[in-house]
Amino acid sequence: MRKFVNNPEKFVDEALEGIVMAHGDKVCLAPGDGRVLARVRKEEEPDKVGIVTGGGFGHLPVFLGYVGKGLADSCAVGNVFSSPSSMQIFHAMEAAEYGKGVLQLFGCYQGDKMNFQMARMMAEEKGIPCATVIVSDDVASASLEDRQLRRGIAGIMFVYKIAGACADTGAGLETVAQMAQKAADAVRTFGVSLSSCTIPAVGKPNFSIPEGKMEIGMGIHGEPGLAQSEILTADATADLLLEKLLEDNPCPPGSSAAVLVNGLGATPPEELYVLYRRVAQVCKEQGIRIHRAYVGEYATSLEMAGASISVMRLDDELTQLLDAPCDSPFFVQI
Repeated sequence: MRKFVNNPEKFVDEALEGIVMAHGDKVCLAPGDGRVLARVRKEEEPDKVGIVTGGGFGHLPVFLGYVGKGLADSCAVGNVFSSPSSMQIFHAMEAAEYGKGVLQLFGCYQGDKMNFQMARMMAEEKGIPCATVIVSDDVASASLEDRQLRRGIAGIMFVYKIAGACADTGAGLETVAQMAQKAADAVRTFGVSLSSCTIPAVGKPNFSIPEGKMEIGMGIHGEPGLAQSEILTADATADLLLEKLLEDNPCPPGSSAAVLVNGLGATPPEELYVLYRRVAQVCKEQGIRIHRAYVGEYATSLEMAGASISVMRLDDELTQLLDAPCDSPFFVQI
């Protein structure tokens, strides 16, 4: 296992300590077991709806990398690829309660859904108003008819952005939840994988892809994809992904969209820009205006090689919130 680790069992906690040491002006560890990352708030900031997220470690920047101003307010951190506990999520909700209630915002995974629901029950017993939005953007993981069952992957970044900007306007909990749901409904993601990754505590790759093959639609934990194929060219890969995204979530000529080309951990940015080049060409040919483009690592799977493309269909309301500034250790927009 070629990794910079000490004790694999302490990998998550030591990484969290390093994040706080590096970015202590923006984030801190909340009281509890050290697995809740919270935003450092200024005393003069007005009360607002708190946004709480969480999930397994190993996907930086998702989930905890989006804790910051204009984004999420706290994150409960599980072990690598494992859900945080309900108590950790509850502590994250307490850390994000500023007097106007808390929105739970997380990806669709069974363990997360169960533990967030239990944490919500605990928070409501304490008198904290709560709402929940679950992101299901992965078109490979279920049909359009069963969209609520799809996994939440890189497109959740857009939902953090919209929800955080809405909360910063002083909007109430119901409005923030509605805007987060609107963003979640407007975004789709589809990806391909070229290699596996290694969980430090396991010490060996957790799945395998044959040499010369790519997995189309594989999940970020190694969940099976739709199919395997020979490794395609960058243009053919972008065409494949974009065709499915636009079929599932049509953007007619004259419409506006935000696009994310995301690396899964071991794909160099140069290759991501080659993919984006083709995405931009196709969108131009189809009359789709790309209002904002994001290229880089926004949701990874340790050192997995591969990429995903996310497209969020925009209207005036979503565009205004997308353009608002934000500031977190891993995502800054001026």
